[in-house]
Amino acid sequence: MKRALAVYAVLLFCSSSFSQNKATTKADGLFDTYQYVDAINAYKELVNSNKANAYVYARLADSYYNVFNTKEAIKWYAKAVESKQAAEVYYRYAQSLKTQGQYEDANKQLAVFAKMMPNDQRAKDYLANPNYIPRLVDTDKLFDIEQHQISSRSQADFAPLLTNDGTFYFVSSRNATGKDDRTSNTSYIDIYEATLRPDGSNTAPMAIDALNTPYHDGPLTLTSDGNTMIFARDGLSGGAYKRDAKNNVKIAQQQLYIATKQNGVWGQVKSLSLNNKEYSVTHPSLSADGTTLYFSSNMPGGMGDSDIWKVSVDGDDYGKPQNLGPEVNTAGKEGFPFITDDGVLYFSSNGKQGFGGFDVFRIDLNTQDDAINLGAPVNTESDDFSFSLNTKMNTGYFASNRSGVDHIYTAIPICQLELTVMVTDSTTKAALSMASVSILDQQGNVIATQQSNANGSSSFTSECETPYVFNVALEGYENASVTVEPSKSDIVNIPIALQPIIVEVTETEVKLKPIYFEFNESFITQQGAQELDKLLSIMQKNPELSILVKSHTDSKGSTDYNLALSDRRAQATVQYLISKGIAKERLSAEGVGTEQPKIDCLSNCTEEEHAQNRRSEFLIVK
Repeated sequence: MKRALAVYAVLLFCSSSFSQNKATTKADGLFDTYQYVDAINAYKELVNSNKANAYVYARLADSYYNVFNTKEAIKWYAKAVESKQAAEVYYRYAQSLKTQGQYEDANKQLAVFAKMMPNDQRAKDYLANPNYIPRLVDTDKLFDIEQHQISSRSQADFAPLLTNDGTFYFVSSRNATGKDDRTSNTSYIDIYEATLRPDGSNTAPMAIDALNTPYHDGPLTLTSDGNTMIFARDGLSGGAYKRDAKNNVKIAQQQLYIATKQNGVWGQVKSLSLNNKEYSVTHPSLSADGTTLYFSSNMPGGMGDSDIWKVSVDGDDYGKPQNLGPEVNTAGKEGFPFITDDGVLYFSSNGKQGFGGFDVFRIDLNTQDDAINLGAPVNTESDDFSFSLNTKMNTGYFASNRSGVDHIYTAIPICQLELTVMVTDSTTKAALSMASVSILDQQGNVIATQQSNANGSSSFTSECETPYVFNVALEGYENASVTVEPSKSDIVNIPIALQPIIVEVTETEVKLKPIYFEFNESFITQQGAQELDKLLSIMQKNPELSILVKSHTDSKGSTDYNLALSDRRAQATVQYLISKGIAKERLSAEGVGTEQPKIDCLSNCTEEEHAQNRRSEFLIVK
């Protein structure tokens, strides 16, 4: 299914330095009237009949791009750029590559684009910071997200909006009309509402029949009392369209309408004076006091395909629209503005630096600081858009097609705190610099790693009320691991004292801590490697030392299986040491399975006894 966001593709442009010709007339007609699905088939007919050139490849790629099939777009853009193309082709190729996580290849295309269009703001952004993806990935996470249960499995849902009384509005293609929009090959969308209960569940979504038409209806915005709605509607409903007689297609514009609620029923629908048959006016968002309306439009005077504008509201009178300027708008597409009660604007853009497709940004209009990308996990390689935030309930909502279909997600703002780790020597109490300090999540995933500074400290910004684990390592010291319990404080200091390594070496054995393996596995784990590095250090300092690695298992499996498993583990241990530079002649391996248990408990072992029996011994041979 194609995404409903395609409804809002508003402005197209020539994609290639190669020209159209008689053979492309049919396909170009379909493309120029936004019938991309049919255009794809028409251009592919040219490809299959060997009538394709770089122009056809670029147009075919653009067709796929415009219906958001970036995998296929990449395929045809790659063929198109074998010959010189217009700058926008390289930009869209880069955007497509980013949606598939191919950031290095995307940067190559952006470099071509920037060379051709050095004065374009998108080019300037790229040239100022070409390696921005790692920085964005490392940006402090601003929201926790999860898919909202209201989402349909197969239909597109987006533009969510929660009122203070718990009414949840959104638009969806789940209507039962069976009619499709010929310009995007998507089902027409309608406005729906449901009630969100305190326990997080919701009532069954219901279409608002008083507002919906056989064509596109939505998205919407509400006054603070919830009794007045401004919503978008397809121009086909109100006659705001042009007819393409040649292709027998009505090309409609999005327009805004206002409705009021009386006795719980929406009615009195009127067209806004902002509307115009020549361009779209859509994606409305009202300020809390109702005096300013933000919207998206491709009206003349903009900076790109579609821009975000604002207009003053005084009853039924609307002032002159004002473009929000380069802090918000680009030469690409901007849409889905949402203004919070405190003047922060959220919007989506595919013209600003992002992860791919449409990303969600925010800008504080009170300070006019630069717009910031919301980062992961709100933004992904796919399209992420129509973000709204209920400040009273401290909950946001947005839509994304990361699963292949537009689904609605909940976004909970994250409380952040500063965690400062102080690393010292447990004996001398001196601060230890150059220690490797890693912060891990509950699943053991390393979030970030720093080195302690001259004062022995390193700092991390993290989520409040979340447990973390800090692993600290420094040559010559035992590794340390400390769990930090959830905290509501703004700053938490974590002292970690490292103990100097003292490995017990007897006449017959080097005694290490247990070398743990994953259950039924024989590969070296990170913990195992850290412990084996102690033996490595001893063998490097004592070149005459030879070691027999003797591996034991517990008694859970069969004798033969355990014998084979223990042998693999012993060999893996030896191979690790050889990979670190120890001569293989100094090492030998023996797996003994369950033959020599440390605790002779057989099948009656406790888990603790099993763990003690799963061990490696490092016996001195010479």
